[in-house]
Amino acid sequence: DSRVRGWLLLDSYLPTFFLTCAYLLCIWLGNKFMKNRPPFSLRAHLIVYNLGITLLSMYMLIELILATWEGGYNLQCQNLHSAGAADIRVAKVLWWYYFSKVIEFMDTIFFVLRKKSSQITFLHVYHHATMFNIWWCVLNWIPCGQSFFGPTLNSFIHVLMYSYYGLSVIPSMRKYLWWKKYLTQAQLIQFLLTIVHTLSAAVKPCGFPFGCLMFQSSYMATLVILFVNFYIKTYRKAPSRTAVKETPVTTEVKNGFHKDYFTAANGFLNKKAQ
Repeated sequence: DSRVRGWLLLDSYLPTFFLTCAYLLCIWLGNKFMKNRPPFSLRAHLIVYNLGITLLSMYMLIELILATWEGGYNLQCQNLHSAGAADIRVAKVLWWYYFSKVIEFMDTIFFVLRKKSSQITFLHVYHHATMFNIWWCVLNWIPCGQSFFGPTLNSFIHVLMYSYYGLSVIPSMRKYLWWKKYLTQAQLIQFLLTIVHTLSAAVKPCGFPFGCLMFQSSYMATLVILFVNFYIKTYRKAPSRTAVKETPVTTEVKNGFHKDYFTAANGFLNKKAQ
């Protein structure tokens, strides 16, 4: 799309490709580097990081709502050129959405440094690596129009999700964070709504590229399958009696994931108070 020529990282695919390769390499080398080292706590870094992503997501959510309202976007199907200046405004927000995906690579890097290897799942890496690359394509060929819907929903979810992650790092707030399960449910609803919205433009076309609609629906379907599998494994399996007895009363919640309180942080073992 000629309207995005000259925008940072968009004129060539190579920066996006190499940043993705560097991300995957950091996971592999990072795990090797941390293997015989104590995990870092990174509490202050996580608070700042999660607050930053929350604020960026809030900006994108508000700006997308205002831009699409200004352009009179059709919720059922919106083409790429009819809204004029509003299309450019949407494209600028979606560039930030694309760029936020490389920032979110830090989610995994923090897991590596904190030795949370159980959280570096196929779903986690697949989602982070593919989204950055897919959105390079979106910004180059379909940077506005129907493309606005998924990022609008996702920005709303990320406001909730990263605020949760940030609060979970603060020990005094952990007892109030009962709603992680509902975040996963909200993510699944987001994917399903995006599929419905995408297919609505295929049923009643408005000039938005049909192949892009089919690709987006298919990709969202893979996320639904992977997230449903994660949800079942995480929330539907009842713990055994032995596991219940052995689980400490106090648990640690960092960046949204509960772990036993007996964890090493910066080389020191935190022990539960007797």
